Amino acid sequence: MATPDFIRELRGGGLGRGLLFLPGVTAIVFDDEGRVLLGRRSDTGRWAVIGGIPEPGEQPAQCAVREVYEETAVRCVAERVVLVETREPITYPNGDVCQFLDITLRCRAVGGRARVNDDESLEVDWFEPDALPPLEEFGRTRVKLAADKTASTWFAPAGPPAAPAGPSQSLR
Repeated sequence: MATPDFIRELRGGGLGRGLLFLPGVTAIVFDDEGRVLLGRRSDTGRWAVIGGIPEPGEQPAQCAVREVYEETAVRCVAERVVLVETREPITYPNGDVCQFLDITLRCRAVGGRARVNDDESLEVDWFEPDALPPLEEFGRTRVKLAADKTASTWFAPAGPPAAPAGPSQSLR
């Protein structure tokens, strides 16, 4: 994934390589035959779901549609939120540390022909959900949840609220 200009500016403006908490959007795109669109990443050589970082002010659905087109030349529409999850921090080879709040959207292809459309992918292709290439658990989980059209949005449950520090005070 290419680093957006606004993140380069943040890092160059004093943040350095420290932890940066960012939104991320994952698009699980299905065609009319029920196949899912994947890209083989140029940075790792591995198959992965399509995703990226929203630009400032960009809505998650807009980001999904843009990223899918930029990476694969497929036009799509976002249909529903599949999952919302804060991921573990990642340290990139250059030392940058990021943590993503991932919003995964189920999308439907509406046009275009799948092809490599930028330098982020080595290849792109459609796969049957039960015949995926080797894919990290991150992607497998999202494909499985997105394929279930009746599933509710998944999110990690919250524990009980933390007890207040110090003496208890009543509100009047």
